Amino acid sequence: MPATHNSILALDVGDKRVGVAVASVVARLPRPLVTVMRGKDCLKELSDIIDKEDAGEIVVGLPRGLDGQPTAQTEATESFVAELKKSIDLPVHLQDEAVTSRQAEAELNARGQSYEKGDIDALAATYILEDFLNGYNGTK
Repeated sequence: MPATHNSILALDVGDKRVGVAVASVVARLPRPLVTVMRGKDCLKELSDIIDKEDAGEIVVGLPRGLDGQPTAQTEATESFVAELKKSIDLPVHLQDEAVTSRQAEAELNARGQSYEKGDIDALAATYILEDFLNGYNGTK
């Protein structure tokens, strides 16, 4: 019988930061969690978050060009995912992340509060996870 986990994590991978969002597998309400700086400790920090949040699956936003074509950032994200898969033993799903960062920035601007770039990344990861969960039936 497969192990059950309490949550699903989503990652918005950028050149400098990785935005992280989490959702309970029961409530399925994604929320921004943290932003992790890219660097030598990034995968270790993500592994610690996975353990702490008892995540059973990871969703990674896959950037594409406006017409759906692969870009340099698509390749960079796929390379990151390959490294991630080497360091964790969980299913990793790719999810289209079309305009999630712009959507997150617009929402934060609408709130009228100050924010940092990391806040955009974590909120973008929330949108990625929300899109994934809208098509999720527990066996994706």
